[in-house]
Amino acid sequence: MFDSVLVANRGEIAVRVFRTLRRLGVRSAAVHTDADALARHVREADEALWIPSYLDIEAVIAAARACGASAVHPGYGFLAENTAFARACGEAGLTFIGPPAEAIEAMGDKIRAKRTVAAAGVPVVPGRDEPGLSDAELEAAALEIGLPVLLKPSAGGGGKGMRLVRDPADLAGAIASARREARGSFGDDTLLAERFVENPRHIEIQVFADTHGNAVHLGERECSLQRRHQKIIEEAPSPLLDAAARERMGAAAVAVARAVGYTGAGTVEYIVSADRPDEFYFMEMNTRLQVEHPVTELVTGLDLVELQLRVAAGEPLPVTRDDVALDGHSIEARVYAEDPARGFLPTGGRVLALSEPAARVDSGLDVGTEVGGSYDPMLAKVIVHGADRAEALHRLDRALAGYTLLGVPTNVAFLRALLRHPSVVAGELDTGLVERVLDELVAGASVPPEVLAAAALERMRALESGDDPWDVPDGWRPGAHAWTPWIITPSGGDPVEVRVQGRAASARVAVGDGAPVAAALSGPFTLTYAGRTTSFEAARDGDTLWLGRDGHAWALSEHVRAEGGAASGAAGDGVLRSPMPGTVLAVKAAEGDRVEAGQPLVVVEAMKMEHTVTAPLAGVVAKLPVRAGAQVALDAVLAVIEEA
Repeated sequence: MFDSVLVANRGEIAVRVFRTLRRLGVRSAAVHTDADALARHVREADEALWIPSYLDIEAVIAAARACGASAVHPGYGFLAENTAFARACGEAGLTFIGPPAEAIEAMGDKIRAKRTVAAAGVPVVPGRDEPGLSDAELEAAALEIGLPVLLKPSAGGGGKGMRLVRDPADLAGAIASARREARGSFGDDTLLAERFVENPRHIEIQVFADTHGNAVHLGERECSLQRRHQKIIEEAPSPLLDAAARERMGAAAVAVARAVGYTGAGTVEYIVSADRPDEFYFMEMNTRLQVEHPVTELVTGLDLVELQLRVAAGEPLPVTRDDVALDGHSIEARVYAEDPARGFLPTGGRVLALSEPAARVDSGLDVGTEVGGSYDPMLAKVIVHGADRAEALHRLDRALAGYTLLGVPTNVAFLRALLRHPSVVAGELDTGLVERVLDELVAGASVPPEVLAAAALERMRALESGDDPWDVPDGWRPGAHAWTPWIITPSGGDPVEVRVQGRAASARVAVGDGAPVAAALSGPFTLTYAGRTTSFEAARDGDTLWLGRDGHAWALSEHVRAEGGAASGAAGDGVLRSPMPGTVLAVKAAEGDRVEAGQPLVVVEAMKMEHTVTAPLAGVVAKLPVRAGAQVALDAVLAVIEEA
């Protein structure tokens, strides 16, 4: 076993690898950029070294040499599937904890990978994969294959650059968009075209191989619940497969690994039609540890990072296929900094409060962590195990109900709604399910009245604790308290008037047009509202109050006391706000320009995703405070349109 290992990654995967290194008594080293100087993975390592970028091969190699590491674990993402990095480690006398560079190269190019596995007798999706296809040739190929067709970058993965095309009129635009995203994400805009399998399920097989000629599969994972071609819920085993199908797909995956001289951990991904589960097609091979590896760990009892280390150190695999038995069911949910109600746009902010459930949570977060737009929006993973799938679903729902993160909008409430959807409960999954039922899943995203009431009472209580009782806006007069109106503005929502009569500890509250009800705020943050008592987690960031409960989190902006009358001052219909924190890529108008409703005005980019903000109405651009290259916050004003 190695004496010291440098982990060339950040966040939750670095923390997770350190956990196994600690258990095995191996010294750990971390790398970090300026943005991550105070990150959790830096503190949890035995030593940490600065690098300018996680993609800087020379800097990572130099850091490994400087700390005396004998091996490098790449995690996933960044340099994990970079052939040049794997070779550079070997040339520097460092063990790369992953497959040989030749295997990475063979599987990293989707065109070459398809041809390699087809030669090994593994079924592949019908398509056209000649390298260097022009736009016109891609259009012709797509029509020849037959729509719907999936355009995919030959390099890279993670769903970036993939486009599903059903209408011939959309082909040219989809090709241009896919090339642009592939070039920006992977530095290579080569595309291939594949037939799109209707009602597709995404099922993958975990494989391991050592340097002694042994290769084994550890069962499958179902990863069909996705948004934007990226996974959000994964489970093992798949509710679709029986034992015979599992062994057929597993044997094919082992054949793929052997075909490229594979060693270490790898994942062979398949597309399986929900309508014809006996048919499966090779999609790609990920030559690294997968994000969703914990569900395999919980059903097999194996530590996959430990297996990686032992294989890289030259030891034979300690298990054979006969040793592997799947025990119960495991499900993982990915916690993302994103807003499902806004099309899963990335969010950001500073972690003000964090409460994790009594389940396995792989996370790189701490209170104070800054979540920006520089890296992938995945923050953590919540993983549970149950005797069967029904029990695992219930345990994951309860675990997410106990997960509270304040300061950064996340998808936790959405995940709970997804887990309880009838199709998910029944195991009737496919990769398009989330998009089809998205409106149902975010329908309950409005702020409950008791949350708005709690925010108003919190302001009342803060003023009541002051030195001068005359500063309390309780409207006291002989005989009774008058109503005190407050304006509460949820993030991304409209202002709501909340009227309070009395003190925070004993009041009547009317939210919007609702009837007054008895309410009281006590303790750290316990609300009694209309006879129901509920506790919240709370944190304040300047003029914004964050409240969390049951996996939900609400950001309630500056609570300004109204001078009377109904709420006013809401942003006009002509105010364009940034849907996510990020960088302005392009500004397509100027002040004084006349614009039409729906006309693109500003393009914002975050986490390698572009979003075009359009004019909500026809009129004249009255204000345009942003320029290309500017950094903008969530809900920052991008432009103001006045009706002509």
